[in-house]
Formats: sequence, structure tokens, C-alpha cells
Amino acid sequence: MLVAFSVAPAGGESDSVSKAVAEAVRVVRESGLPCETTSMFTTVEGEWDEVMAVVKQAVDVVQRGAPRVSLVLKADIRPGYTNQLVEKVERVERHLAE
Repeated sequence: MLVAFSVAPAGGESDSVSKAVAEAVRVVRESGLPCETTSMFTTVEGEWDEVMAVVKQAVDVVQRGAPRVSLVLKADIRPGYTNQLVEKVERVERHLAE
């Protein structure tokens, strides 16, 4: 499964969320799961339980420094498929090259 998510602190003293987001991304990267970070989301690939555990850990680390946390999550649940973090993009690129 692929999970694209965004987690950010809310209700804090600063407009900038980059430090808290960096801590969440660190959790994802240290998980060892395939992942990719863009300007709006971090996408993680793996089995349901392991991916959702990483999302929870990322939320927990952000929540340590904020009275409130915002989480946006989108999942592509497709049993039996792996490496979709790369292969989905490759399929689109092939169509664009036609």
C-alpha cells in the first residue's frame, strides 16, 4: 500500500512548521520503508500495519511540540503490488512519452 500524508502542528506560536515537519519526515526515513517527500506530502510504501505505525509515530513526534496536530492522509490499497512508489510514476511517464 501507498500512503501519502501530511502532518503539521496547529495552534503554536510560529507560522513556520518546517522544524516539526522535518521531525516527522525523520521518523519516516528512519523507518526504512520506501518513501518520498515532496513540498506537500510524504509518501510511504509498505504493509498496512507498518505504514500506519509510521504515520502514528510521525504524528506523535509533531504532537510533542504542539497543542494540536493536523493530519491529511490518502491511501492506495492494492494487495499484491510492491514498488508502486516508482512504478506508478513510470507508467504515467510512458504515456507522456507517446
